[in-house]
Amino acid sequence: MSADVIPLRPRDSQPSLNPIMALTAQGMNSVNQVILERMQSEIPLIPALAGHLIAGGGKRMRPMLTLAGAALCDYHGTRHHKLAAAVEFIHTATLLHDDVVDGSEMRRGKAAANLIFGNPATVLVGDFLFTRSFELMVEDGSLKVLKILSNASSVISEGEVDQLTAARQVETTEERYLNIIGSKTAALFAAATRIAAVVAEKSEAEERALEDYGRNLGIAFQLVDDAMDYDSDSAEMGKGRGDDFREGKMTLPVILAYARGTDEERAFWKAAIQGHRTSDADLAHAIELIARHDAVNETRERARHFAARAINAIAIFPPSEARAAMGEAAEFAVARRT
Repeated sequence: MSADVIPLRPRDSQPSLNPIMALTAQGMNSVNQVILERMQSEIPLIPALAGHLIAGGGKRMRPMLTLAGAALCDYHGTRHHKLAAAVEFIHTATLLHDDVVDGSEMRRGKAAANLIFGNPATVLVGDFLFTRSFELMVEDGSLKVLKILSNASSVISEGEVDQLTAARQVETTEERYLNIIGSKTAALFAAATRIAAVVAEKSEAEERALEDYGRNLGIAFQLVDDAMDYDSDSAEMGKGRGDDFREGKMTLPVILAYARGTDEERAFWKAAIQGHRTSDADLAHAIELIARHDAVNETRERARHFAARAINAIAIFPPSEARAAMGEAAEFAVARRT
């Protein structure tokens, strides 16, 4: 993957999700209804635990992209509502599993489900949500949609395993890091947008354009998330600041700071990433080193590049409210500070 910087067009005001939220508001009501219905179970723990995360906030970016993509393709049916819900269930399931793997304490500004309900229940409810997502895919009846979303689920799992094996590995390269986030984050963004073109029966070129939009947006989104671990506080982020640092994750800000560091700085990073330097003072020193080498700003520059690629990808569609909203959503993703 290239990481050349392509500046986004200047804006008179800060980009916002408001246009895409307004565009998809009616559809999201239907999606939320499906989510609420399909997270129910005769086992009370399942809706209680699933609801803890699903009702706990979040922008629902991925299902919104499915709806926005359908609007871009001028689709007026309803198939995409259940599929958008399936996308959100896949995402929620991966979050539940991630929190167990990472030992997270916060998610979306409140206690992570694993701390409240325990690791076994959290993993099993995540599995339940995966099964619900596949039920929704099968009900849609399209083998192509099933292939796209099931492949994305497989790629996400591979990305999570790759990230797990890269943890504590200070020699992780930028290329490997980009491959990891391309799998664990961008794959679902790409699938969420591509299926909109499939249900709208658009051409292969239009499918690929929406897929490229989602993939590049997903990479940009994750780059900014990783930058925020070192330049936002926990109240803003909805999770603990420095979680990535304490978990030994080699995200791009660390990769850049390590590559540019002195021998003394690299010795610190090796000890920190291996789990031997994780105190608040160590985190403060890590943030100082990252700032010294401008690693957060450069990470955000990389994100702006991928956001620009996302916007360029949908330029094959005629100008419309949907295209403008999706473009602004990409700009919002990289302008985030919270």
